[in-house]
Amino acid sequence: MKNRNLKIFTTMLSVVACFGLLPQTQANLPPEIPGNPDGCYPAFNTAEGCNALFNVTGGIGDTGLGWFSLFIVGNGSFNTGVGAGALAITSPVAGVGANDNTAVGTAAMLLNTSGSDNVAVGTDALLFNDTGSDNTAVGSFALFNNDDGFGNNAVGFFALHANDTGFINNAVGEGALENNEDGIANTAIGDHALFGNVSGDDNTAVGNEALSSNLVSELTAVGAGALSDNTDGIHNAAFGTFALANNVHADNNTAIGNLALRDNDNTAAGSANNNTGVGWQALRDNIIGASNTAVGSNALLSNANSNNTAVGASALLNNTIGSANNAFGVNALRANLASGFHCAFGNNALAATTTGSFANNAFGVDALDANTTGSRNIAVGDDALGSNVIGSDNTAVGDSAGDNITGDNNICIGSSVAGFAGEFDTIRIGDNFIPILGSTSKTFIGGIFGANVTALSSLVFVNASGQLGTIPSSARFKEDIKPMGKTSEALFLLKPVTFRYKGDSTNLPSFGLIAEEVAKVNPDLILLDREGKPQTVRYEQVWNMMLNEFLKEHKRVEEQQSKIENQQASIAELKSTVAQQQKGMEVLTAQLKEQAAQIQKVSAQLEVSKPAPQVVVKKP
Repeated sequence: MKNRNLKIFTTMLSVVACFGLLPQTQANLPPEIPGNPDGCYPAFNTAEGCNALFNVTGGIGDTGLGWFSLFIVGNGSFNTGVGAGALAITSPVAGVGANDNTAVGTAAMLLNTSGSDNVAVGTDALLFNDTGSDNTAVGSFALFNNDDGFGNNAVGFFALHANDTGFINNAVGEGALENNEDGIANTAIGDHALFGNVSGDDNTAVGNEALSSNLVSELTAVGAGALSDNTDGIHNAAFGTFALANNVHADNNTAIGNLALRDNDNTAAGSANNNTGVGWQALRDNIIGASNTAVGSNALLSNANSNNTAVGASALLNNTIGSANNAFGVNALRANLASGFHCAFGNNALAATTTGSFANNAFGVDALDANTTGSRNIAVGDDALGSNVIGSDNTAVGDSAGDNITGDNNICIGSSVAGFAGEFDTIRIGDNFIPILGSTSKTFIGGIFGANVTALSSLVFVNASGQLGTIPSSARFKEDIKPMGKTSEALFLLKPVTFRYKGDSTNLPSFGLIAEEVAKVNPDLILLDREGKPQTVRYEQVWNMMLNEFLKEHKRVEEQQSKIENQQASIAELKSTVAQQQKGMEVLTAQLKEQAAQIQKVSAQLEVSKPAPQVVVKKP
């Protein structure tokens, strides 16, 4: 500025000296053309006023109206000076320049020497212009200090007032770009727009006081007061009245909408970077929060923290210190104050969540809309988990899925699988059956009971950890294989009973075993719950032991049958022998009878043929 002031001082001395020597100087202005009105001169020149066009030589088409206007124009052509001192010292340098200038106003372009194609309208407009060309200044003191800057347009009182060497700037409005000195390619439209800019380049400010404090480059502000306090914050863009109005040092922010990001960085901490606010009052109260995105009127209105995304009118409206939230939809996460890591997609999704909760995910209109402090819930579908207030770790998929759930650790899958209030640790897939009273962890799956399956099927089991699966039978999955032997004889110590389940509304009798009693016989035949208490009997293992006992008994029966068959064969053989012996005895008896008959016959014959007995008298 010292050199600038010296130059101005030297120029002013030259003008004063020139005017001082005027009485000793003979005018070069040719005589007026006879027969024409006053002021008509050869070469299309017009002069009216004291010493106007005093030193025109070869210039043509010049017009000087006013005291000392176009005083030493010389060979300069097509210049128009209207007003006292307008274009007073304009004259070609080495035969170059000083053409096609228009100056209207007292002292307009007073000190221009060889600058060409300039337009100055207003008192002291382009006053100090020396060699600058293609400038337009409309308004008192517009482009007042311009020296050799070119291609500038200033419209308004004090517009581009301080510009010295800056070029291709556009200023429209009182005080627009008033303090610009060497900044280039700036556009300011509005009173005091880019008022404080000195050396910043490629800025655009549209609106009263837009970017009025700016000192850096490549910023865009459209709207009254937009980015008005920005000094050295870079890569910011503001569109709307007072958008990013209080930003001072923060960078990479975009505000579109009246009052969008209004208070961003108003403490000049410089940490509120990388924010985007689109919509009326979007991110309005954000001060130090960074990396937030708000799209929609009042979205993230009260935000004071970082890494939030809100899309929709009043989305995350009341969020203050909550971070890492995502809200998409009108009123999504509207009431959230300090909780974080939520995702809400849909109008009114998670609308009531306030503090003390985190990591909820809601996808659908009114999904989790009543939730306040519940955490780690997942709701997918309109009205999903709609009644949940403080319950946590619930999952609902489907329109109105889990709509009645108020407890924890529930899963509802399927449209209108609403569950029941007060349920805990319950899984429902495709059904909504009434729960069994007295039970805690439950699973309900529709489309299974009563449905037929093909013969090529396998039983499904569940282990104590809740894992579903089938039991493999291949030797590939087994070790320590050996016969069951007498292990299965433990079955004979089991005591089957009849009973009814507590809380079973059907009250049907059941048949089975008591796990505690089975454990006394063989603890390997039961499963324990997570507290180590007997839970259920491994009935499938009982079936295997029964098979072993059946096979053992079957073997014994086969052995007995074999013995019986052998005995029956021996008996049959004995019967055959006896029958044969009986038949032989019958033949022998017949023979004996026949022989006896013959003997009797012979005996009879012998009796007949026997001589009569003779009596012998024994004589004494």
